Amino acid sequence: MLQSFGNFIAKHRRLIILFYVLLLIPSVFGYVKTRINYDVLSYLPDTLETVKGQDIMVDEFKSGAFSMIIVENMDNKDVVTLKKKIENVDHVSSVIWYDDIFDISVPENMLPSKIRDALFNGDSTMMVALFDNTTSSDETMDAVTEMRKITGKQCFISGMSGVVTDIKSLYLKEMPSYIAVAAILSLIVLCLAMDSFLVPVLFLSSIGAAIIYNLGSNVIIGEISYVTLALSAVLQLGVTMDYSIFLLNSYMERRKKYPSEQAMAKAIEDTFRSVTGSSVTTVAGFAALMLMTFALGKNIGIVMMKGVVIGVICCVTLLPSMILCFEKGIDKTTHKPFIPSLDKVSDFITKHTTVWLMIFALLCVPCFYGNQNNELYYNIDSSLPETLDSAVANKKLEEDFDMNTVYMMLLKNGLSAADKQQMMDEIKDVEGVNWVIGLDSLVGPAVPDSAIPEDIRGKLKSENYELELISSNYKTATTEANDQIGKVNEILKSYSKDSLIVGEAPLTRDLADVTDVDITIVNIVSIAAIFIIVMIVFKSLSIPVILVSVIEFAICINMSFPYYMHTPLPFVASIVIGTIQLGATVDYAILMTSKYQEYRLKGNDKYEAVRKAHRSSIKPVIISGTSLFAATFGVGLCSDIDMISSITVLLSRGAVISTLVVLTVLPSMLIVLDRIICATTAGMKDLYRNKASDSRNAAHV
Repeated sequence: MLQSFGNFIAKHRRLIILFYVLLLIPSVFGYVKTRINYDVLSYLPDTLETVKGQDIMVDEFKSGAFSMIIVENMDNKDVVTLKKKIENVDHVSSVIWYDDIFDISVPENMLPSKIRDALFNGDSTMMVALFDNTTSSDETMDAVTEMRKITGKQCFISGMSGVVTDIKSLYLKEMPSYIAVAAILSLIVLCLAMDSFLVPVLFLSSIGAAIIYNLGSNVIIGEISYVTLALSAVLQLGVTMDYSIFLLNSYMERRKKYPSEQAMAKAIEDTFRSVTGSSVTTVAGFAALMLMTFALGKNIGIVMMKGVVIGVICCVTLLPSMILCFEKGIDKTTHKPFIPSLDKVSDFITKHTTVWLMIFALLCVPCFYGNQNNELYYNIDSSLPETLDSAVANKKLEEDFDMNTVYMMLLKNGLSAADKQQMMDEIKDVEGVNWVIGLDSLVGPAVPDSAIPEDIRGKLKSENYELELISSNYKTATTEANDQIGKVNEILKSYSKDSLIVGEAPLTRDLADVTDVDITIVNIVSIAAIFIIVMIVFKSLSIPVILVSVIEFAICINMSFPYYMHTPLPFVASIVIGTIQLGATVDYAILMTSKYQEYRLKGNDKYEAVRKAHRSSIKPVIISGTSLFAATFGVGLCSDIDMISSITVLLSRGAVISTLVVLTVLPSMLIVLDRIICATTAGMKDLYRNKASDSRNAAHV
C-alpha cells in the first residue's frame, strides 16, 4: 500500500504541487480570518469565581473591563471636556470622575478626604473608564487606541486593557521578524549541512507551506493565542525538519540503485514508516498540554499537533514532488559537504563513557535543585518593555496615587447599610489597602437610592449588584497582593456569600493556583505517554526508562540555568518547556537507540554496536538539534515580549543541551545497562553472552 502511494506521488508530482499551491489560497484566507487573542488571562477556566464575576460585570453593568486614566496639568473644566470626548468613544460605557457627584466649582479641598486622595494628587487627577466588552476584546482594544489619540501626551491610560493593546501592537510589529530570522538561520544551517544549495530552499518552501496550512486551519478553532502563533511557526520549522532530511537521504541512497521515480517511491515508503513512529512521540508531547485546566495549553497543543501531522503529510507528498521536479537543479548546485567526517569525534565520545557518566552524576543534584526552585512571575505586564504606554501609565499610577493594583468587589444587593459600612471598615484595615470607594462613599450611606440620579447610580449599582473599587499598594501577582485578596475575599464572604471579587489581580492570583497544578499533571502525562510509545516501538521495559531519563536530565539542565542566572521565568515557560523539549528531542535518543538495537541484533557486541550506532547518528542528531536551535534562537533575541523570548531561548538552549546529552550520556548508558536492556527487550534476551567476552572485545576496540 505504501509502495503504491509512493508511486502515485512520484508519477503525479506536478499535479501534487499544483494542488498544494491552490491550497495556499484558502489557508491564507483562514489565517486572516482567525482571531488572535492577546490576553492569557482569558484562558482561565470558566468554573473560577473570578471568571464568573467578569461575566456578571458584563450582564449587570454592561462593562467587562476598566482603565484608570491619569490626567496631568489640566484645568478641571478641560478635564470635563476630555471626559465627554472619552465617553463618546465607541464601546466606552461610562467614565467616572468627581463631577458625577460634585460640581467642578466645588474646591478640591472641600471634597471628602478619601475621594480627594483617590482622585487628585497635586496637578494630576484620575478618571475610571468602563468598557462595554471584555478586557481583550477587539472592541475594547480599539477603544483604548482611540482614547490614546484623543487624550494626547498629558494623559496616561493604565490597566489590563492598555497592556493587552500594547501587546497586540508590539506583537504585530515583531511577528514578521520572527519568521524572517528563523528562516534565515535555518537556511544557513541547512546550507552547511546539505550538499546542495537548492535543497535548503526546497526544504524551507515545503515546511513553510505546511506552516501556512496549519495556521490557516486554525480558523476551525476560532482563535489562537499570540503565544501559540509565535511558537507554532518556529517549532513546526524546527521539529519537522528531521523528516525532510530523512526523506532526502533515503532518496539519494535509493537513487544509486533505481531510476528517480522508483527511488522516490521507495524513499517515501521508508520515510513514512520511520517518521510515523518519530512523529507520534512528538504529538504525544503536545497532546499532554491539552489536559491543562489553563486553556492556553490546549490551544498550543491542538495547533502543534496539527502542525506535526501536516508536516509529515507535506514531507511525503509535497517535498518529494518538489525534489523530483527540481532534480536537475539539485544536481547542478551540488557541492562538497561543509561538515567533515565526525567519526573521530564519535570514537572519542564512545571511548570515554566513564567521563560522561561522572559528569551526569555530578550534575544531577544541582540541576534538579535549580529546576525545582526557579522563580516564576505571573504579572503579564512584567514581560513587556517599560517604554510602552501602558507601562508608563502604570508607573504614573504608582508614583502619583500610590496605587499598584485596582480591583473590584461585586457586592450582592440586600446587605444593610450598617453591615456594609462595617464590612468596608474591616476591608480598609487590611494591610496594603489604600481605599475602598463605592456608591456610599460618593453620596453617603444616608442618601436613599431613589434620590440618586440615574446616570450616577447606573454606573455603580445594578438590579442585583453594587460595584466597589479597591486600591492596593501591592503589585499584581506578588505574595502580598495575593494574601491581601485572600483576606478581603474572606471578609466579603463573611458578610455576603454571593458577592465576588473581580479584576486583573484576583484573576492573576487564580492563574498561579491553576498553573501550579497543571505543571505537575502535564509533566507526568507527557512522560507516561512517551514512555508507553517508546516501550511499544522497542518492545522493551528498560529502553523507555533510559531514553526518558536522558531527555529529562537534559530538561533539568536547561531549566536550572534561569535559577543560577537569577532570571525569573514567565509561568507559561515552566509549563510548556518540559513537554515540548521532551517531545521534540526524544527523537534524537530514539534514532541512536534504534541503531544500537539494529547492530546488536546483527551480532555486534555492546561496544561495537554503540560505536557504530553513534557514528551513524552523530551527524543527523547534530543537524536536527541545530535546526531546532536555529529556528528558535533568533526569535528569542529579537522579541521584546519576554513571554515569547523566554520560551524560545529555553527551547534553543534545550535543543543544544538535548543534543549534547544524547551524544554523550546516552551511549554510555547503553553500554553500562546493556545486560538489563537485553534481558528486558523482546528479541534481545539471547544476545548477552558474558562479561569476560565483553571485556576482551572492549580491549580490542
